[in-house]
Amino acid sequence: MSDIKKVVLAYSGGLDTSVIVRWLQDTYDCEVVTFTADIGQGEEVEPARAKAEALGVKEIYIEDLREEYVRDYVFPMFRANAIYEGEYLLGTSIARPLISRRLIEIANETGADAISHGATGKGNDQVRFELGAYALKPGVKVIAPWREWDLNSREKLMAYCDERNIPVEKKKGKSPYSMDANLLHISYEGINLEDPWAEAEEDMWRWSVSPEQAPDEPTYIELSYKKGDIVAVDGQDMKPHEVLEHLNKVAGANGIGRIDIVENRYVGMKSRGCYETPGGTIMLRAHRAIESITLDREVAHLKDSIMPRYAEVIYNGYWWSPEREALQALIDTTQEYVNGTVRLKLYKGNVEVVGRKSDDSLFDEKIATFEEDEGAYDQKDAEGFIKLNALRLRIAASKGRKL
Repeated sequence: MSDIKKVVLAYSGGLDTSVIVRWLQDTYDCEVVTFTADIGQGEEVEPARAKAEALGVKEIYIEDLREEYVRDYVFPMFRANAIYEGEYLLGTSIARPLISRRLIEIANETGADAISHGATGKGNDQVRFELGAYALKPGVKVIAPWREWDLNSREKLMAYCDERNIPVEKKKGKSPYSMDANLLHISYEGINLEDPWAEAEEDMWRWSVSPEQAPDEPTYIELSYKKGDIVAVDGQDMKPHEVLEHLNKVAGANGIGRIDIVENRYVGMKSRGCYETPGGTIMLRAHRAIESITLDREVAHLKDSIMPRYAEVIYNGYWWSPEREALQALIDTTQEYVNGTVRLKLYKGNVEVVGRKSDDSLFDEKIATFEEDEGAYDQKDAEGFIKLNALRLRIAASKGRKL
């Protein structure tokens, strides 16, 4: 007899997690609580309720977390200009801490003994879910079916459904790719993408048109910032999730946000994936633009130097860690004067910064001008500056040292 009496499962309503509900009931003889989060995946989440009820689930949590997701996770990450391995905007990574937190909270509310998820034993998500869970509730029991069962193919999963009368939809025309979506991005893995030489098929993409099919006229957009976060688009105030929803539409319509990468997973393997991050692509470019006129040089360079570490912390699943908290505190401190407006030109997959302004700008036209500066900057000062900075080079060269 299992000592697990109740489990909270991160439940999507899809094939894998529907099988997991019954598998948990059969294997652990336990009660299952399902938790379904709406974080902007673009699909209706309410049908998960009926599916869970059909599987005998009595406690069902379905929650709209879009506002919290963007406000408390996406926006703080973009204050850091975080990007993993130079390309990946961390769309899947940043959604996992929120889900982990709610799993633990629901476990506490319902008196559950364990939590469970549908991540495989090959990926990063198992690490992210579980590191978060252990950080928030050290003694929690985690059940990861993909590391326990032998249902390691779609055929075996479907056979399991048939044997146990699990209702699952068998829709024709459904995407064959392994996909994960939320307000920040949608990812694609599997099938022909497992060959890094194979080009992604055009009909795979869901959120954006190809640059070739984008409008022949550019779209201009203005983003207003307050303390590093976007608060308005084209002069209209918006909530964080509304900002991202709007930017996804505008960017997607202009062929912006597609990438095709091979990344290094935390578990050790390389993985090829394609990602659509339309709004996030705009956000990264615009945030760097507003920082370019409002941040002190050394502060900006310090931020750039810690960004890869910050991005790695999130990618690897350490959102709920002291190092992330420390890095976040530093990053947020730098955002006090990151206020103002950025104007962008969107055209056939490209995002161009064409204007930036701020009452907190450190850009001084009198000093920077190529015209008469009326004594604002004494060019003679540069001679001593250069000689002092060259001193160590001159001493080494005088001693005959070679570069």
